[in-house]
Order: sequence, then structure tokens, then C-alpha cells
Amino acid sequence: MINRFIYGVDQLSKSVGHAFAWCIVIVTLGTCYEVFVRYVLNNPTSWSFDLSYLMYGAVFYMAGAYTLSRGGHVRADMFYRLWKPRTQARVELVLLILFFFPGVLALVYSGGGYGYESMRIGEVSVNSPAGVPIWPLKMMIPIGAALLALQGFAELLRCLLCIKQGHWEPRLHDVQELSDQILEAQAHKPKN
Repeated sequence: MINRFIYGVDQLSKSVGHAFAWCIVIVTLGTCYEVFVRYVLNNPTSWSFDLSYLMYGAVFYMAGAYTLSRGGHVRADMFYRLWKPRTQARVELVLLILFFFPGVLALVYSGGGYGYESMRIGEVSVNSPAGVPIWPLKMMIPIGAALLALQGFAELLRCLLCIKQGHWEPRLHDVQELSDQILEAQAHKPKN
């Protein structure tokens, strides 16, 4: 039951992360278009800057849970990687309870008011005359934080399982770091 919940939350984080990764493609195309019309046609757009920070902001807010589900957030690995899994899980559990949840829940609460107020007044960007709506980006703050809190709860359960079983439950893997690919290729390379 617990494993199914963790897997379901990991899948949700993966789906949201993959969906919002398309924002990178959109901002790349928008920036290329802007460079072309600005420098070749001498006719810059009024919306390109707004598009870029809206898309990057969306990726930033909505990719936090995905990154957490892959164990990709920064930690002091110089000590952590040397510990036994149970010790890792105990330390991670304490850090989740003391620091992660208070911060993320505060972000859900305060970001909710901030996003709601922006939506209520129909806030638009002041950076350009195009009047690009920015309230959807501000509404992503509490939504992204809520997804992060849900993934954090799955991580808490993963820690409890590790403390009980003595090993970490496997994570979903849809991408692999280049350094890991190189090390793996070298490990399977025949020695002369």
C-alpha cells in the first residue's frame, strides 16, 4: 500500500515535470524568433521578455517535485554517501520534518494568497506594453509548492520504509546523468 502511494506520487511528479519541460522548447522557439525579428528585420517584439520569464518561472515552480522524486536536490554528499541507508534515512527524515515541511507549507500558504490576489486583479506584466497576464505564473507558486509537499510526504514514507527494511526503495528513472552513463560504459568496456 505504501509502495503504491510512493509510486503514484512519483508518477504524478514525473508527469508534471515532463509536461512543463516543454516550456523550455517554447522559450527557445520564442527567443529564436525574437532574435530573428530584432536583428534581421529590425522589428523587436513587445512580448518576448515576458514569454521568457513566464516559461522559465513555470519550469522552476513545477519541476521541484520532479527533482525531489529523483533525489536531485542538493545535499552534502561528501558525508551522506558514506553512511548506511538507515542512517541516511534517519537524517533525511529529521531534515524533512524540521526544515522541508515548514518551508514548503509556508510557501503553499503565503503563495496561495499572493497568487489569488494576482488572479483577482488580473495582473499583467509592467515590463512591456503587450500586457501579458502574469497571474497564471503567480498561481503556480502554491500549486508547485503543494506538489512539492506531496512529493515530500512520499519521501518521508520512503525514509520510514528504509529505516524499517535497511535499504532504499528504488526510484523511477527516466533520465540518466551523463557522468553515470560514462561510468557505466567504462564498467562494461572490455579490458585489454
